[in-house]
Amino acid sequence: MTWAAAAQATLHCLTGCAIGEILGMVLGTALGLHNGATVVLSILLAFVFGYALTMRGVLKAGLDVRTAVKVALAADTVSIVVMEIIDNTVMMTAPGAMDAGLADILFWVALAGALALAFVLTVPVNKWMIGKGRGHAVVHAYHQH
Repeated sequence: MTWAAAAQATLHCLTGCAIGEILGMVLGTALGLHNGATVVLSILLAFVFGYALTMRGVLKAGLDVRTAVKVALAADTVSIVVMEIIDNTVMMTAPGAMDAGLADILFWVALAGALALAFVLTVPVNKWMIGKGRGHAVVHAYHQH
């Protein structure tokens, strides 16, 4: 398994995570939710969007919904968990990031940095998993992207 393939798998996972994470952070901040509630919302949406992107591809390949759910869970769970631990830790520990408003550059810089760090640190995890026939390798049995 090449590093390029691991990076591609991680980028795929990051896309769904980032959509959910950004949406959750934006909604939580805009609604004035407590930081803990904002993080929970972001994590939930990251899993929803991460799994949805994978399911979209395997459903197009002809899998039934039940099998598509199983493939998405097998393909993305570990990757999403690692990314969410990293990016939410950064957001919670970057001074002022969670208290910054949507118009504050600190919010966006911290969030972008958190997602970039999550990508970098998750690539080796995905490389190891794919090399073991797990993680994103499960998806490739049904389609290439």
